[in-house]
Amino acid sequence: MLNRSLKGWIALPLLAVSLSACKPENKFMPPPPAEISVAPPLQQQVAPFEELTGNTVSFATVDLVARVEGFLTEIKYTDGAFVKKGDTLFVIEQTMYKAKVKEAQAELDGAKAALVQAEAEFTRQETLLRQNVSAQATFDVAKAKRDSARANVENQEGNLIVAQTNLGYTTVLAPFDGIVSKHLITVGELVGNGVATKLATIVQLDPMYVTFNMSEQDVLQIRENLKERRLDVEELSKIPLSIGLMNEDGFPHHGFLNYVSPELDATTGTILVRGLFQNPTRALIPGFFVRVKVPKGLGASAALLVPNRVIAEDQAGKYLLVVNKDNVVEQVRITTGQLLPGGLRVIKTGLKADDRVVLSTNSRAIPGGKVVPKAATIAAPPAGAAGPTK
Repeated sequence: MLNRSLKGWIALPLLAVSLSACKPENKFMPPPPAEISVAPPLQQQVAPFEELTGNTVSFATVDLVARVEGFLTEIKYTDGAFVKKGDTLFVIEQTMYKAKVKEAQAELDGAKAALVQAEAEFTRQETLLRQNVSAQATFDVAKAKRDSARANVENQEGNLIVAQTNLGYTTVLAPFDGIVSKHLITVGELVGNGVATKLATIVQLDPMYVTFNMSEQDVLQIRENLKERRLDVEELSKIPLSIGLMNEDGFPHHGFLNYVSPELDATTGTILVRGLFQNPTRALIPGFFVRVKVPKGLGASAALLVPNRVIAEDQAGKYLLVVNKDNVVEQVRITTGQLLPGGLRVIKTGLKADDRVVLSTNSRAIPGGKVVPKAATIAAPPAGAAGPTK
């Protein structure tokens, strides 16, 4: 019995060893190639432009002043309200000025009556002189009185015009459509006492100017793009500009070039440029900080575009990942251009039209690694959009 038991205990380890020797050998199985989205670069006509910064400036700003002396009797607008050209804004006491007009009119009527009498006497003396009935001296006196009466009529006409003008100055009108600031003088105060008293300010908001500065380098680049062509004032006014506020995407406001300074500022090395923008909703007000899209040439040229998000950068510069004909990921060095709506970036150099650009950004595409490319497309910029997004 003991010998059988020992044999059994000895046989068990031998059986375990033999069973373990029959298991299959463990081997490393590499994962299948990653499936990534690829697409050729988008080919599109792109006009070269520069993004600059500027400020909105009112088309016109006028101080409303009292040009005659008197007490302010009426304020006929609401502070900050929009008014139309010709609207009455302030009224100065008119009683005295209306009386001055009546006085001047009466003096003019008297002068005209005296002129009628003087002309009649002159005509009578002229007839008598021809008939040798009157003396030359008498005729000369009649002629002098007639001339004096004519001069007096002209003088009284001038006095009437002055009186009527002063009466007109008692009503302060809006010189153009615009927004009027708060009033600076209250009803009952004396204005125009020896000096022109400022009553308020009116600002014209439609259209609106935008001013900005271009560097000497930008000016030279534009000249090179224009092949040294000099544009006249009419052609300059047809060059489109676009602007965007700090809280807006893209450049939703569109206008045209309006003015270019004839000289470069030697201190800053820049040249002043101004654009004109229609502003019917008065969304733009003076003093806004804006981004300006300025074309750097006339017309557009073909460009290759890729999503800005797929562009990577290291110490050597910017690059893209592309998939070659063997479905192996490669790294290509590029230089970039302007950023377009929809997040598309112009690629200046380093990319070919038939390259398959890696669109996946999940780190599954590694240079030198084999992948399974999945064909995709790059969406074009939104219709009607203009300018870069940032």
